[in-house]
Amino acid sequence: MATSLRALFILLLSLYGSEGGLRFASYYGDHMVLQKAPESAVLWGYGPEGAHVTLTLSGPSQQRTSLADVTNGIWRVTLDPVAAGGPYNVTAAAQDSTAALTDVLFGDVWLCGGQSNMWLQTSKIFNASDELRIAEKYPHIRIFMVGLNQSKTEETDLIQVELPWSVPPTNVADFSAVCWLFGRYLQKTLQYPIGLVESCWGGTPVEVWSSPRALQQCDLQQVGSSPEKNSVLWNAMIHPLLNMTVKGAIWYQGEANTVYHQEKYSCSFPAMIDDWRLAFHHGSGGQTSLHFPFGFVQLSTYRIGSKSNGFPNIRWHQTADYGFVPNSRMQNTFMAVALDLPDETSPYGTIHPRDKQDVAYRLTLGARAVAYGEVGVSFQGPFPTQITLLSKMINVTYDQKVRVTPSKDVFEICCTEGHAPCGPESAWVSSPIMQQGPTTVLLTSDVCPPAEEVSGLRYAWRDWPCDFKACPVYSASGVLPAPPFIAKRSQSVGKQEV
Repeated sequence: MATSLRALFILLLSLYGSEGGLRFASYYGDHMVLQKAPESAVLWGYGPEGAHVTLTLSGPSQQRTSLADVTNGIWRVTLDPVAAGGPYNVTAAAQDSTAALTDVLFGDVWLCGGQSNMWLQTSKIFNASDELRIAEKYPHIRIFMVGLNQSKTEETDLIQVELPWSVPPTNVADFSAVCWLFGRYLQKTLQYPIGLVESCWGGTPVEVWSSPRALQQCDLQQVGSSPEKNSVLWNAMIHPLLNMTVKGAIWYQGEANTVYHQEKYSCSFPAMIDDWRLAFHHGSGGQTSLHFPFGFVQLSTYRIGSKSNGFPNIRWHQTADYGFVPNSRMQNTFMAVALDLPDETSPYGTIHPRDKQDVAYRLTLGARAVAYGEVGVSFQGPFPTQITLLSKMINVTYDQKVRVTPSKDVFEICCTEGHAPCGPESAWVSSPIMQQGPTTVLLTSDVCPPAEEVSGLRYAWRDWPCDFKACPVYSASGVLPAPPFIAKRSQSVGKQEV
């Protein structure tokens, strides 16, 4: 009954607007950021049926007046492209009714999604007081949070707004730390407005954020034993945003899928990205790029000493089993490796590390290189281009110069009899680093039993592979950790072949 009443209320609002007049859709508001040129921003809202809506934009640059008719209770306007800057006032007028937005900026709009590590608030991270104190220095970053709601059907508009568009420091304490820091670091480079839209929910698998179309690509359209129902957050918290023109998205999720449809994640995650891109492109009338940049955080850590393959498997699946991005399956993507940022004393549980500054910074490097094409920005950690089995040694050659520290157990080799392939029951044995070169690491292979031989190699293949910023292989600058990899005999894996 409650659902029916809510649906009726939304229908009445859509037909008659607020107080029988004109209004903007829920996620437009004072202080917001609209997508800048070369894309065009889309604005829409509700009004009396058949009314003629005139939309005007007043501010630093002149804009032609836009006209739209109200059809099925909804009007919609696509602006001419507007250069970065502001502030602007936006006014919609029809008959004796007006609706207005004030202090509107034009810049880049980024959507931030995922589960609880994206949700973790700025007030909860390391150096939170410092972050909140300096937030007021970034008035051209504007933040907005979608309310937590589920729906069995695709909603036209948001059911609830959790935080309206705000000017820092207002509401920054309760806003996603990763999203805020990503925007703050990015704005320092871009020097124009950034709009951040947070839409995330803790403990959720990728299936609830995916449309039925995306799930069908991976044979996941059946609900099965999921504690959530497929697509319910796509319906309520993503689908309503599709009319918005966005620059790109960042994502922090996957922990829930370590125990739910883990084996499907290498399909379901890329499929979700593809589907979001297509849906936002169509929803915005072609204004949001069909290939908009998508960044994500590779899972950090959870249980120290755990022998479970859940986290390592999902990290691998996050890259569509390539080990790095961008790749041929996941183009125009970027990744922040986070397995070297554990937090054993986190009061929010070890699954929620408080160092979100490094996470956001690594994401920003990827955005600068991939989304903005900035030349000379390193954003990928070292990844093998060749693995060679020598007499009692294994030579790993990386795609860049490396900084290496001693390790006895982060590299592991698979030992099998004869030419048997590595399997679930195979033994993985620690292989110490013996030597290093500018781009190479030399490991001992003399650890297999006499009757067995090396059939595979893996790196950092554990839930919690190393202490804080203490994994053995980084970029030469020491900034970017090498991501985990797994390679088996005669199997091409990403950039390498064993």
